[in-house]
Amino acid sequence: MHQFLTARPARRLVQLYAGLVLYAVSMALLVRSGLGVMPWDVLHQGLARQLGWSLGVVTMVVGALVLLAWVPLRERPGLGTVSNVVVIGLALDAALAVLPEPSSLPVRAVLVGLGIALNAVATAAYVGVHLGPGPRDGLMTGLVRRSGRSVRLVRTSIEVAVVAVGWLLGGTLGVATVLYALAIGPLVHVLLPRVSVDLPRAPARVS
Repeated sequence: MHQFLTARPARRLVQLYAGLVLYAVSMALLVRSGLGVMPWDVLHQGLARQLGWSLGVVTMVVGALVLLAWVPLRERPGLGTVSNVVVIGLALDAALAVLPEPSSLPVRAVLVGLGIALNAVATAAYVGVHLGPGPRDGLMTGLVRRSGRSVRLVRTSIEVAVVAVGWLLGGTLGVATVLYALAIGPLVHVLLPRVSVDLPRAPARVS
């Protein structure tokens, strides 16, 4: 908490909430493309269609439920974690309310490219402020720590499961889903060092 109060709080808060809003806009772009959505959004879409809720509300509810799964994993949420649940859901519904559905395939393809690129920027932005991971990322890291399995195996297993369930519920699985899965890791890897906020190291304890 001391580090949060003293280490560039204004820059980190602005970057956090800008990143979360941009993340929601990137989700909306992929939804409007009609060519597939991010893996977790396949589940969100399927649930939204079955329950009759807005996509933003479903995203918040699922995020809150995933956050509860942190308890047995002994993960600790931060400001960024809680903000992730609330801000992305609200901003997603707002973005979907103003973004029209394109009719031509070239425009839909452009939305896919923009959505993936913007998502990478947004992810790097909110992760780079070090105020807590998103609920779904925290679930992954918690399972990795508790199981001893690799990040690749745990993340792949989670995403395959949510995509399969979401698709069965009516979520959109398409080419954009595959492109996102292939591109997001390398893009965030390149962008994260450029936007990450350097924090002072804690002083060494004197015995």
